[in-house]
Amino acid sequence: MPLPQPNSDRFDFDHGFHIVVQVPEAHAQRVIDAVLEADPLTYGDYDRVTFETMAGIQRFRALGTGRNAATAETVAVPCSELSFFVAGEETGLARVLERIYWAHPYEEPVIFVLPALRCLHVRGLDEDNPNRFWNRPAEDWVPPEHR
Repeated sequence: MPLPQPNSDRFDFDHGFHIVVQVPEAHAQRVIDAVLEADPLTYGDYDRVTFETMAGIQRFRALGTGRNAATAETVAVPCSELSFFVAGEETGLARVLERIYWAHPYEEPVIFVLPALRCLHVRGLDEDNPNRFWNRPAEDWVPPEHR
């Protein structure tokens, strides 16, 4: 199914891939750092744009057909889910995926690759919007450089 192409003066679209990776919490930053070696993860006027969930539980049972011995019961591992957007063609995607496989501690990491459109603002529009953080008292999450 082709992705939609909405037309608006408020935003533009960019084609690419939404990547979701499940990783044990202690290894999440290593995976992000490895990805950044292949792609700056630029999103409009920002780079290094990633999202990491709070820890959840990933469950699996090894079948014994790979490097690891079979496990009789299901194993539970506290994992975060990382997600980010990779713009462009499949060659950049391949480099990012290779870095994930290099940095991830699993033999078979759970990685989802979804074709995606990202929405990018048209620079300079809506800057006086009262909902923008710079038009309101600074909240805790606002970096000191932006206050």
